[in-house]
Amino acid sequence: MLSVVIPCLNEEDGLPRLLRDLQTLRSRGHEVIVVDGGSEDSSAALAAAGADRVLRTAPGRALQMNAGAARARGSALWFLHADSRIDEPVALAVISALAQGRAWGRCAVRLSGDGLLLALTARLMNLRSCLTGIATGDQGVFVMRSAFDAVGGFPAIPLMEDIEMSRRLKGRAGRPACVRSSLVTSSRRWEQRGVVRTILLMWRLRLAYWRGADPARLAERYR
Repeated sequence: MLSVVIPCLNEEDGLPRLLRDLQTLRSRGHEVIVVDGGSEDSSAALAAAGADRVLRTAPGRALQMNAGAARARGSALWFLHADSRIDEPVALAVISALAQGRAWGRCAVRLSGDGLLLALTARLMNLRSCLTGIATGDQGVFVMRSAFDAVGGFPAIPLMEDIEMSRRLKGRAGRPACVRSSLVTSSRRWEQRGVVRTILLMWRLRLAYWRGADPARLAERYR
């Protein structure tokens, strides 16, 4: 069984669309878990109609994903952002990679907005993750439970939890499977802040993290 874990906070617009995308998986015996971090909108109520389980925790993506993993029944976990969209080919590609014995991996990503700059950004994200063996949360990280447990799950830090878990998984279980099928992730962050500005900000934050900066201070800069 594959357990899909979706951390959520005020995602009433995007979450129902993702849950509809996941109904085929549910019909085949896989499960969907939504972990709400204290939404002030109708996210939790909407999740109840399309998920097998809805959990409530304090806000914090790492905390939410670990809570979902703790309640999951599957032998493999797939972490998706609430504003993502998937289709059947990408779900089947994830299941195939795990069935072939890959301990963990990530999907290719396509940004939802239009324009050459956003398309180039997605291509560079996919290339970077395959070259470095480091995946980010918006790429739909999937992992065998045994490997997830072996590295202690997501570290309890307010930012870079996906980068740090990727680093640990890479060291313990090898490089990730780079699934070529693409999921769609929202481009709202890039569109609101500016594509170039967002890219530069993320690289500055990652460089600071690799140099030992406090993730809490980085999270303040990210906001």
